[in-house]
Amino acid sequence: MRILLTNDDGIHADGLAALERIAAQLSDDVWVCAPEYEQSGASRALTLADPVRVRTLSERRFATTGTPTDCVMLGINDLVPGKKPDLVLSGVNRGANLAEDVTMSGTVAGAIEGMALGVPSIALSQMGFYEPGQSFDAAEAFAPGIIKRLVEIGWPAEVVLNINFPNGEVADIKEVEVTRQGFRDFQIRHAEKRLDLRGRDYYWIGFKQLRSSPPEGTDLRALYDGRISVTPLHIDLTHQPTVHALKGQLGGVPPKV
Repeated sequence: MRILLTNDDGIHADGLAALERIAAQLSDDVWVCAPEYEQSGASRALTLADPVRVRTLSERRFATTGTPTDCVMLGINDLVPGKKPDLVLSGVNRGANLAEDVTMSGTVAGAIEGMALGVPSIALSQMGFYEPGQSFDAAEAFAPGIIKRLVEIGWPAEVVLNINFPNGEVADIKEVEVTRQGFRDFQIRHAEKRLDLRGRDYYWIGFKQLRSSPPEGTDLRALYDGRISVTPLHIDLTHQPTVHALKGQLGGVPPKV
């Protein structure tokens, strides 16, 4: 099995090193194409106004000045010779990618680009890293087995799988739950106003470390309760109930029931 790895935390990220160790348990044909610098929050950004430069680190390892989407596109179409990869793995992200955050995540976007190019793709993220001493141990312990099983089962071509690992002790993690995407009941993004050394204002954007109250069956609830979350995602953002409601008001062919 040929595997292409990417991430949004950059080529030197500890999570990418963890992903390389995970992939090594699945195959000896592993390739890496990751951003030269951190691209967290880049979503599906494609670099169009500047050239994308590629730095070859070794025979199967590349860093680019582009986004995760650029990296996967270049990896599949240009940098990996011969047959295209059988699987794209994106991550392991430093911090969870859950709920409404998945639309902003460069980690999830890397998997989506793989899916768009016809390669089964999985995004992996590790909850935590807000306190000293946290690690990717949970992802490294459980990801190889979960990925093997998912590849055996298979999933639809238009779907990416989003796996999130809780930040508890490995011995305390007992369950995997297939979940749906949740939504928080309050806004956690915020901008902190600061003053630079020249007396000018600037803003540092980040996330409040607060927990919402998600229902059972969601990715958020699974992680809060110490379970590994596997969420099938797709990029059809159409809200079908509103489509049906507006057709009667603005026009269009009524859907078949």
